[in-house]
Amino acid sequence: MRSSVVQIKRLALFPLGSTINSHSHLVIGGCDCVELVEQFGTPLYVYDEKTIRHSAQSLKNEFRNRYPATAILYACKAFLNPALLKLMQDEDIGLDVVSGGEMAIARQCGFPMYRVSFPGNNKSETELRQAQEYGVGRIVIDNFDEIDIIDRVTRTTGHTFDVLIRISPGIDPHTHEYIATGNIDSKFGFPLLEAEEALRSATMIPGINVLGLHFHLGSQITIPDPYREAINVVIDFAARMQGKYNFRFRELSVGGGIPVQVTLERMVPPISEIAETVTASLITACRQHQLEIPQLVIEPGRVLVAQAGVALYTTGTRKAIPGIRNYVSVDGGMADNIRPYLYQERMEAVLANRMRAPFHGKVTIAGKFCESGDVLMRDYEMPEMVPGDILATSGCGAYNIPQSCNYNAFLRPAVVMVRDGNAVLIRRRETVADLVRCDNFEC
Repeated sequence: MRSSVVQIKRLALFPLGSTINSHSHLVIGGCDCVELVEQFGTPLYVYDEKTIRHSAQSLKNEFRNRYPATAILYACKAFLNPALLKLMQDEDIGLDVVSGGEMAIARQCGFPMYRVSFPGNNKSETELRQAQEYGVGRIVIDNFDEIDIIDRVTRTTGHTFDVLIRISPGIDPHTHEYIATGNIDSKFGFPLLEAEEALRSATMIPGINVLGLHFHLGSQITIPDPYREAINVVIDFAARMQGKYNFRFRELSVGGGIPVQVTLERMVPPISEIAETVTASLITACRQHQLEIPQLVIEPGRVLVAQAGVALYTTGTRKAIPGIRNYVSVDGGMADNIRPYLYQERMEAVLANRMRAPFHGKVTIAGKFCESGDVLMRDYEMPEMVPGDILATSGCGAYNIPQSCNYNAFLRPAVVMVRDGNAVLIRRRETVADLVRCDNFEC
């Protein structure tokens, strides 16, 4: 009994309201996961609409109650889909894009482009002209070459870009090196020693209207202090620039990085603690430097969608190595869920078709791809698993689908959105025809 209770406890990291029905099946958004698998197959990604809306409302409440002039932009690299963009519009959330492709999808979905911000370290002239044509609201300038490109674009069109200057404040965010972006040794932003020249150069170009500054420290920042340190550095810089160049500081983007809890034992600070640190630090620093309070911009991605998404897999073959390890393979892996392989990120899992089954021992859950590192979970306590079981893994709403690929000619999975017992297919499963649509079979 104790073991089954522990498996049920893992639901705390699944979408809000996840429960177990009389058949001992996992239920998400009022939908029986076993029935979802019967209808849509596996691997299958399930997004719960109410959890996404709850995350959006929590962010708005925690930040805007402390700092009313807060704009929230969804960092859509976490997952970009028309259904999701509609939810963000409904929740009064703008968009953060990092490519021409993301811009084009947003526009095709009818997203208000004036609420779109475009950062990125290597924007092409084509992308910047695209941003101009679409009416993108903000360009985040990342380097000197980009200033030159914008100068060319605006000289030929007479268009003016509203921009933020991205600074690397040199703050250690205490996260995985692959998702740290605010330190000095980063491909993103101007180091402080170059930021003054960047701002001076940008303000001399008629087609650039510098509204403010931008920084982004990285993802999964589990200690609030780096935000405070970065804000102090950037506000000090803004005050010096105001005195030296008559720079009017109207906006500050602090990026994203708000963490989500990925395992039961690894706690993260609540959104309220991050919001309090960011807003209090900003107000205090501006008052100390006698600066006008700017609009605050935050760019969350993972925290809006991660918990809402669950990956469902069907278990297949088993392999027992006496005294070493027991393997169970599933029909997905690194091609749809690369985070354990890339970032060594952990998650929780349950058997969606046998939620009350007691634990049997530790297993290593392996993917089906031709890489020894294709392991989703290593030495993880689970009930006895047999071929045909349905494994549900938590926290899969962010980055899994955007980072998925066709390795080993894998067909990227279907995605459904669930609410109140209804499931809507928001992305169909790929077919072999999709895999070869760009190939030339006549050569």
